[in-house]
Amino acid sequence: MYDILIIGGGPAGLAAGLYASRAKLKAVILEREKAGGQIAITDEVANYPGSIEEASGPSLIKRMKEQAEGFGAEFVIDEVKELELDGKVKKAICKDKTYEGKAVIIATGASPRYIGCPGEAEFTGRGVSYCATCDAAFFEDFQVYVVGGGDSALEEAMYLSKFARQVTVVYRKDKENMKAAKSIQEKAFKNPKIDFMFNKNVVEIKGEGLVNSMIIEDTVSGEREEIFADENDGTFGIFVFIGFVPKNNLVEGKLNMENGYIVTDDNMKTNIPGVFAAGDNRLKSLRQVVTATADGAIAATQAEKYIEENFED
Repeated sequence: MYDILIIGGGPAGLAAGLYASRAKLKAVILEREKAGGQIAITDEVANYPGSIEEASGPSLIKRMKEQAEGFGAEFVIDEVKELELDGKVKKAICKDKTYEGKAVIIATGASPRYIGCPGEAEFTGRGVSYCATCDAAFFEDFQVYVVGGGDSALEEAMYLSKFARQVTVVYRKDKENMKAAKSIQEKAFKNPKIDFMFNKNVVEIKGEGLVNSMIIEDTVSGEREEIFADENDGTFGIFVFIGFVPKNNLVEGKLNMENGYIVTDDNMKTNIPGVFAAGDNRLKSLRQVVTATADGAIAATQAEKYIEENFED
């Protein structure tokens, strides 16, 4: 019997494990693959407070994991197949064994929705990005392309325009069918550094070491065109903002959700007592490492209070 079962070993789960174990609670972090989540594939993390020396995603996660384990949190590689959340004792039924706990923190994260074209995976972190806040500074005075037409795509395009020489939004439909709110569209259209390519899909990303070209397809005519990086630059950025996919399949139909995300209050509480959510898989306005770790800390602290109030020593 554990005090807290933490589902997911990204920044939110590791922060929860740290706070839980420091509070002398018996906590286990259950992770299907390896620690880190999305940040594990991020080469450089320059916007996490204090992350200066060796500021890479893997190095930051390594320190987080070591810190949590140093205070006594267990880190177990095992795939959770099912969660039983309704009883007083919560259960995580895994591939190898079943874990029981007094409280559960769901920190399964989310993943960016990918274009799905050849070259995308190969050049992720080498020209292809899913986070303007993380990577905009690397493309200062460069040409960048933003793929998408929703609120986040145009908002991120405007953010990128503070750094890039020119930003081009690539959208698969026409101007009249953009998903972004009209107020956001108006701001983007007025920005002199933002151009638009409508009825276009990115169908392949190419390069040598770094992205240096991409092939786009006209969604109306089917014609294809290869766009090359400026000779003086040698590369350009491709920022993909076509949505996120929260990893909440384990709790579908069990917790209150909105657009696939778990709904919580400010204390990370879900609609089931003793069940908390933290990180990118919950409904929130900003998905960054710093907010994920904050979520984890709050969830663990609230779980501790829940256990004190509902379980005798």
